[in-house]
Amino acid sequence: MIAKKPEWLRRVYDFGAVQSMDSLLNGLNLNTVCKEASCPNIGECWRHRTATFMILGSICTRNCRFCGVAKGQVAPPDPQEPEHVARAAAELGLKHVVVTSVTRDDLPDGGAAQFAVTIAALRQALPASTVEVLIPDLQGRCHDLDTVIDTAPDVLGHNIETVPALYATVRPQADYRRSLEVLRYTKERNPAVATKTGIMLGLGESRAEVEAVMDDLVGIHCDVLTIGQYLQPSRRHLEVKEYIPPEVFAEYKGIGERKGIPHVASAPLVRSSYHAAEALQAVEARP
Repeated sequence: MIAKKPEWLRRVYDFGAVQSMDSLLNGLNLNTVCKEASCPNIGECWRHRTATFMILGSICTRNCRFCGVAKGQVAPPDPQEPEHVARAAAELGLKHVVVTSVTRDDLPDGGAAQFAVTIAALRQALPASTVEVLIPDLQGRCHDLDTVIDTAPDVLGHNIETVPALYATVRPQADYRRSLEVLRYTKERNPAVATKTGIMLGLGESRAEVEAVMDDLVGIHCDVLTIGQYLQPSRRHLEVKEYIPPEVFAEYKGIGERKGIPHVASAPLVRSSYHAAEALQAVEARP
C-alpha cells in the first residue's frame, strides 16, 4: 500500500476564492477543469482570478482510469458556450486564456468547431490576450485538427499523459503514437503555434521510459512539457504507485531541457495549465 500523501503535496483550500469564482462561472453555465478534475491548485489559481475553461460540457465519452472528470450520457454542445467563455475571460481580465474540453467521440468533428468558435470569440473580446487550447486527440483526423489549428491559437496542447507501456492501463481508449502525431502535425501545419504536452509521474513508469518520451517530444519539436505527480481522484481510480520527491522532478526538468525541449515545467503540483502564461513567455523569449 502506498504511503500517505507527503507534505509537499498539501495545499490550502481557499473557500472564499472558490465561492467567488463559482458565482461567476455558474451564472454563465460554464465548467472548468480546475473543479471537474479536482485540481489541487484550484485555491491558488482562483484566488488570482484565473481558471481553465472546459467546453463541450462536463461529461466525457472516454473512461481514462486516472481522470476525475465524470463519464456518462453527454448533451449537445451549447451554442452560447463560446460567447460565455469570452465574457467570463473579459470579466476576469485574463491576459492569457486557457480552454480545454472533455473528449467528445460522439461528435462527428470531436468538438473541433466548438474550439474554433470559442477561439474566435476570445479574439474578438480580448484582442490583446493570448489564447491556449488543450485539445483531445480528435481521433487523429487531420481535417478536424485543421479546424482548430487554422484559428491560430498561441498554444495548442495535447497531453501524452503517461509512458507508452502504461497506456493500456491508464488510458485504454487512447493511442500514444496518435497523440504524438497530433503534436507533430500541429507544428507542421503552423510552425508559429507553440505545442505543449504533459505527463504524470507515480503510475509505475521508469526513468528510462520518461526519458524516451522526452526524446520523442524533441523529435517532433514540442515546445513545452509539463510534468506533475499523479494524484488519485477517488478510490475508483488508479492507485498512486509512488510519490516522486521534488528533487527528482527538478532533475527531469534539467534532463528535458538539455535534450532540447525549450521549456519544461516539472514539480509535484504542476498541471497542464498551471502558470501557462509563464510557459508561453519562456518559449517566446528563446533566441
